[in-house]
Amino acid sequence: MIHLENISKLYSGDVMALDDITLDIESGEFVSLVGMSGAGKTTLVKILIAAERVDKGKVVISDWDITKIHRSDIPFLRRQIGVVFQDYKLLEKKTVYENIAFALQVCGSAPSLIKKLVPDTLHIVNLNDNYPNELSGGEKQRVAIARALVHAPKILIADEPTGNLDMINSQEILDLFLNINKIGITVLLVTHNKDLVDSIKKRVIVLENGKVYSDKTKSKYSL
Repeated sequence: MIHLENISKLYSGDVMALDDITLDIESGEFVSLVGMSGAGKTTLVKILIAAERVDKGKVVISDWDITKIHRSDIPFLRRQIGVVFQDYKLLEKKTVYENIAFALQVCGSAPSLIKKLVPDTLHIVNLNDNYPNELSGGEKQRVAIARALVHAPKILIADEPTGNLDMINSQEILDLFLNINKIGITVLLVTHNKDLVDSIKKRVIVLENGKVYSDKTKSKYSL
């Protein structure tokens, strides 16, 4: 599903963000990616969605070598990889339904398809149609997750999705990710939240100084 082979990323000023990383994440896995600030987590996410390119190595997503992906192919790649960030990036003047529908509209989806997919996706995240200013932080994050899911991606990347939430809402969002994983979607959770990672008891990859410090199945957050 995801294959990284000896990838490295060097920024200006000789900052080695990623240093000769080799990783495989199989279809249907739930993986937590952890590490201190500056460990390389965000850079890795950017490489997976083709927001950054590696300086060395090979990046394969679902048997597609994206190492030198053409700019015109990036939107297609991002429809296969749903991404959820800490900040919800919602359109405040659009309803929940309209926020999710907009993700399909910009891709040219037919109105009939939008009418089918949006309610189905709202059902998955257990939301009704409101405006963002009427929602709690946890509900806003559910909208962001729904928007990421509406394209039926094979992979869902969540980059610090609970950073703005309290523990109760964080646990609810985690439960949602676990349920999404149960329907066959590969989940990569990037987080600093030790309690959440420890409660999952699934694979944990630890980055440190741009390298893989540890990679263990059914593990806990350990640095």
